[in-house]
Amino acid sequence: METTKTYLFVVNPISGDLDKAEILSQVETFAKSEGIAITTYETTGNEDEKAVLALYEQHKPDRILVAGGDGTIKMVAEAVEHQDVILGILPAGSANGLSVDLNFPTDIDEILNIAFHNEAMEIDMVCINGEKSLHLSDIGLNANLVKNYENSSVRGKIGYALQSIATLQEQDDPFSATIEVNGQTVETEARMIVFANSQKYGTGVTINPVGKMDDGKFEIVILKNLDLVLISKIVTGNMPLDTGEVEIFSTEKAKVTTSVPVHFQIDGEYFGEESNLEMSILPKQMKVAIPK
Repeated sequence: METTKTYLFVVNPISGDLDKAEILSQVETFAKSEGIAITTYETTGNEDEKAVLALYEQHKPDRILVAGGDGTIKMVAEAVEHQDVILGILPAGSANGLSVDLNFPTDIDEILNIAFHNEAMEIDMVCINGEKSLHLSDIGLNANLVKNYENSSVRGKIGYALQSIATLQEQDDPFSATIEVNGQTVETEARMIVFANSQKYGTGVTINPVGKMDDGKFEIVILKNLDLVLISKIVTGNMPLDTGEVEIFSTEKAKVTTSVPVHFQIDGEYFGEESNLEMSILPKQMKVAIPK
């Protein structure tokens, strides 16, 4: 007799605005119809990594389903980083940049089908000052917005920044940065520097047209000015790579030093002001089931 498959289901009960009771019942119903046993764990914010690893070792699940935002996905990936297991993503956070980047559908049945059955892509991460970044981190204007809006209902993603003329008018002076990358030293003035393992912010705005999440490299995107003309180009998908306003470097590691401490965020979470950042690619950090 065939043994029943077991999936571990990790759900963040407080992320985003999705009704978790509803998603729980949808997952349980779907699993039942597929003959899959589900073990559910709700995150508490206290030693979740340990708890997830313990459940993984106890049940040896065939997959781990994750309902939450990028922070929850990252936590689960770190908990099982030495295990060979596929993560099925159910986007349910306030920051769902990863699912936007992977072009996930919005229909829950399609999402469940992907999470339960689809093949996986091995995704890199970027280590920045010892912290792991799943898709997009930055210093400058957007990080300042993340700080300002982190506690409000409008999360401070660049889409909000891009519509927020007032914020642009109040923006700090450009900062000077020295970037050591690919054997060269680049001196530049910038409004914002993005460290990108992927292409898009959670709002769907493409900031790094050359990004691939599984190529063993990340990009440094330097935005030298952020006037309304440049912003409207970025928002409409016409990133000007030929005017000198934007520079992109693909690399495996880099060092960035700024003239003054600058606001810094990782995957939508504010990390204070920094003037020294060291970063390197972490290849093939997790397997994620993706749309075909």
